[in-house]
Amino acid sequence: MKIEITALPEPIDEQLIITQTRKYNAGVMPIDVKKLCVFARDSKGNIIGGIIGKTYWNYLEVSFLWVHEEYRTKGHGSALLSAAEQEALKRGCCHVLLDTFSFQALGFYTKLGYEEFGCLAGFTGNHKRHYLSKRLDVNL
Repeated sequence: MKIEITALPEPIDEQLIITQTRKYNAGVMPIDVKKLCVFARDSKGNIIGGIIGKTYWNYLEVSFLWVHEEYRTKGHGSALLSAAEQEALKRGCCHVLLDTFSFQALGFYTKLGYEEFGCLAGFTGNHKRHYLSKRLDVNL
């Protein structure tokens, strides 16, 4: 056996690992992964914020949430997240999973009902990564 370490893998090699992992998972759980993207646009059609995520196995996983600095603290982030949560409910999800660093938006998420279930310290020595979740089906 030869171990290879690279930051620039061949796309075919990377895809092999992804495909084989998904194949294994499909033997245990249904394949129901769907992208979920939500965008906020200004009157000219420019993106001023958005969410990139996916739904699978009754969860919405938020990978990225961004709002342009000019539009922050005006409710756009909350509106984006609410729209993503509503779509996740339509897709049969009852949970949301996301993470945020200590220098990002922990207070924003907790204000919206997200609960921290884990935290890792030591990112560049000073920062923490907070893992949060929220139940979507509590008021149904």
